[in-house]
Amino acid sequence: MPILVLNGISKRFGSHIALDDVSLTVEAGEVVAIIGRSGSGKTTLLRCINGLETPDGGEIVFDGRRVRRSQANLRALRREMGIVFQSLNLFPHLSVERNITLGPTVALGVSLSQAKERARDVLRQVGLEDKLAAFPLKLSGGQQQRVAIARSLAMQPRLMLFDEITSALDPELVGEVISVLEKLAAEGMTMILVTHEMGFARAAADTIVFMHQGRIWEQGPPSRLFAAPATAELAGFIDAILPVRLGVAPAAD
Repeated sequence: MPILVLNGISKRFGSHIALDDVSLTVEAGEVVAIIGRSGSGKTTLLRCINGLETPDGGEIVFDGRRVRRSQANLRALRREMGIVFQSLNLFPHLSVERNITLGPTVALGVSLSQAKERARDVLRQVGLEDKLAAFPLKLSGGQQQRVAIARSLAMQPRLMLFDEITSALDPELVGEVISVLEKLAAEGMTMILVTHEMGFARAAADTIVFMHQGRIWEQGPPSRLFAAPATAELAGFIDAILPVRLGVAPAAD
């Protein structure tokens, strides 16, 4: 059974159609990279999956259960589905350890001692075990983003959503976050990522989803979509972004 099924999801903001009949199936252990230009509906789709936005139409099925919009249902959903944004939302007045233990103790009822052990484990996963007592503002942007990932992992989610988590980082810090994502992918974490990091998408994603004008224009394995795009829209997007994101200099005249 797929872990996530989207059937005909639509979403409007006034007269603007943000999502138009979006359907997608994600298998357990699959890494899905969603690419496309700004305004194509990528972030809105993630927010609908996590319940932060309510679709105007369609159906979301998570682990065989239809997602309903009651508060109890959404709380249960978010206990199994983590989401990390480009804006970190870490509590600056709390230590790294307390930022991570807060969710398991409050939302899951885990004891503080167990939550602290979890915090050490997830920080070890992201290479920051030595930062337990640090405060967010004393960390680099890349370290803060890795703490945000660790905080979500501490909830032991079955699905992780990432929304452009490297876009606000300086280029030299992007690599340390990408390496964490690659490790999670190798460990079998089910992930949906909105990203402009084409090198990561090509190397780590099982499926690429190209969104354009609120719809899924193309989807398939990276080897096919990058080598032989079926539409002019994807071909144009790749030509515009791929050399820049892979650090390839333009060809000389």
